Amino acid sequence: MTLLVSPVVMAAYPDRPVRLIISSAAGGSPDVVTRVLAIELAKQMGQQFVIDNRPGGAQTIGTEMVVRAAPDGHTLGYANVVTLAINKTLLPKQPYDPDKDLALIGQFLSTHNLLAVHPSLPVKSVRELIDFARKNPGKLLNASAGNGTTGHLGGELFKIMTGTQIVHVPYKGSPQGLQDLMAGQVHLMFDNLTSSSPHVKSAKLRGLGVSGPRRSPVFPDLPTIAEAGVPGYVTTAWGGLVAPVGTPREVIAKLNSEVNRALQSPQLKERYAAIDAEAVGGSIAEFAEFVKKESVKWGDVVRKSGAKLD
Repeated sequence: MTLLVSPVVMAAYPDRPVRLIISSAAGGSPDVVTRVLAIELAKQMGQQFVIDNRPGGAQTIGTEMVVRAAPDGHTLGYANVVTLAINKTLLPKQPYDPDKDLALIGQFLSTHNLLAVHPSLPVKSVRELIDFARKNPGKLLNASAGNGTTGHLGGELFKIMTGTQIVHVPYKGSPQGLQDLMAGQVHLMFDNLTSSSPHVKSAKLRGLGVSGPRRSPVFPDLPTIAEAGVPGYVTTAWGGLVAPVGTPREVIAKLNSEVNRALQSPQLKERYAAIDAEAVGGSIAEFAEFVKKESVKWGDVVRKSGAKLD
């Protein structure tokens, strides 16, 4: 059935505040970058974008709320590598099908993860961490922002590629994991630069390397994990906007256009650059193709590592 939307209705959209659900904790990287985007969208579209954080369930709780919402464009969701790619293989059963129950709007960011350790750990490089882990199998604790995150699976990939045994400790979000890391309750963490970089700059944590294909302009002297001792290691965290399936195509198209416009904002670019988040943008079709490729990549990591919900 084709949904027809009149020009009058389209001109009025949105005619009330838009609820934007984020399936992770307040203060974490997804929350920070999405709030920056929401500010620009609100300016452009003349309506408030209200952030609703719904963490838990390997990000399925908030995502299911998006899936079950009325498909009228007034409830949107932040979706990322976890909800759109990793969980397809990691979770044997989800309360929805991300490929069938969510309408993609567009990707808006990509960022590195930062491998950081507590300063008391006697390692100052990726190579030293690998050596220490091999000498102390099963003794190091790797915190993550939650099951299925790139911090979790990035850690599993690191273990596969280095032949190390490191114990995964999932948290409800980045802030909780980083807090325990700084307190010395855990030893290391792969977390988005957006949330972890302030603690490295303040020397509360020691940065060892970034996970992306190139060095970060925020830490130009910090090597990539690949060049620091794990050739071929690359992971990125990324996110975009989605809506419930059935949302009118014209509304989805308008939102995609508004997201791309917002990503050109000098204020947004400045905020993203300060936290090493790269504004991406692009068409709905490009986002869909990217999601397919990432699903294959992370599905392979999950199968090879045997990663499970801890």
